[in-house]
Amino acid sequence: MGSCLSSDGRSSSSSPLSPSSPVSEAKQPRKGSRKRQGSRRSSFDTRREEQLHRIPGRMFLNGASSVASLFTQKGKKGLNQDAMIVWENFGSRTDTVFCGVFDGHGPYGHMVARRVRDSLPLKLSALWEVNVGSDDCRESTIISHSASMNSEETSSICLDEEPGVSTDIEEKDKHPEIFTTLKESFLKAFKVMDKELKLHTNIDCFCSGTTAVTLVKQGQDLVIGNVGDSRAVLGTRDQNDCLIAVQLTVDLKPNLPREAERIRKCRGRVFALQSEPEVARVWLPNNDSPGLAMARAFGDFCLKDFGLISVPEISYLRITKKDEFIVLATDGVWDVLSNKEVVDIVSSAPARSSAARSLVESAVQAWRLKYPTSKIDDCAVVCLFLDADASINSFNVKTKVSGSPAAPGTHSGKEELSTQSSTDRSGTTHSSSEILRDDDMESPRKQLPSDGNATVMDSNEWSALEGVSRVNTLITLPRFVAVEKQPASTKTRK
Repeated sequence: MGSCLSSDGRSSSSSPLSPSSPVSEAKQPRKGSRKRQGSRRSSFDTRREEQLHRIPGRMFLNGASSVASLFTQKGKKGLNQDAMIVWENFGSRTDTVFCGVFDGHGPYGHMVARRVRDSLPLKLSALWEVNVGSDDCRESTIISHSASMNSEETSSICLDEEPGVSTDIEEKDKHPEIFTTLKESFLKAFKVMDKELKLHTNIDCFCSGTTAVTLVKQGQDLVIGNVGDSRAVLGTRDQNDCLIAVQLTVDLKPNLPREAERIRKCRGRVFALQSEPEVARVWLPNNDSPGLAMARAFGDFCLKDFGLISVPEISYLRITKKDEFIVLATDGVWDVLSNKEVVDIVSSAPARSSAARSLVESAVQAWRLKYPTSKIDDCAVVCLFLDADASINSFNVKTKVSGSPAAPGTHSGKEELSTQSSTDRSGTTHSSSEILRDDDMESPRKQLPSDGNATVMDSNEWSALEGVSRVNTLITLPRFVAVEKQPASTKTRK
């Protein structure tokens, strides 16, 4: 841990400097120059954000459009660390939309989540534009990229090969060109985004980070890039025309065998606390911190040398007429509501424009019922509707009827994809690069009412340990005191 902290400290302090600065930085004006540089960057960031907020079709606040509904609400843990975005006509492309939700964690998680929300779509759009060239050039680029793909990138495409879920090789061969192009763009954009966070002078990402579940929809093609434990779920219809939930992403947590193996190979540790044996966490080699409850994330550079990565898992889905909407949400929703419950709540909302808000309010009520001693987590939801012809103020009557919860105790005969723990928390599915369409067969429960008071109390302090039964993303923060103690112990050994 000592080497991790000291080496990161050196890199973070030296990397932002320009090539011509080392000599002059050795003198006294260093402090003043740093302040001036920080003020210039903050003003630049402000102007940049103002320009982004004026872009037509780009939504990041509570609201709705003809194709999407989005809503976020602060929990009881302090600042709202969740962020979200819907960007129509993404990259100046018609019939193209970008969606994402981001769940920050750590002392500066809210800043990391918002930075990724603002910067990642721009990087993805630019790289997508670069990758769209002549077919010959693109094919040669993809072949060379695949040949040189490292183990992290390879594992991100095919994460889990357990017998329960098989990859359809024929379907992979049928992937359209947009998937191959966007897959490369997603991988590069996430990599560049993480490097930018490491070099950022105004955001401390050492023990702070964020998840990101993002998608690009163009026509009937859908490509998803996912890092962390936020989740995407599809509301679609089965052969009996009943509304079902299909989980589109894997919750990338340390309990996945491949994730745990990679972390341990990098000298990171994976184990659960006795007080919460169902929650695997990532720890530094020689220090019981930070206890991160996910295997991939932006930021969190204290763990990046020990197995934590920001490589996204990429998946593709061809949208059909039976597919109605996609829900992207942070774990504040999935910790208390099942996939089926989420789909039922969205489909039974009085209007599309209020679908995301209804889901968040239902999640808040579920928190109060299931975990009354815990502090309610932040919630962020994006509902993307796939049949854009319908009105924003109304849901299809057919959706309301057949999308209602099933009778208690009924099952459709298929196993659920997600591996549910003994507690009533959201699980993790197996996945391949092609989305598998199976019924989500959790035990149906009565839908929670969505008309209650969703107001939460304010809190100004960040603390990982408040609440009794809440699964906190971080347990403790590494302390620099440990770095000073380690050399002394080394000398004693010598």
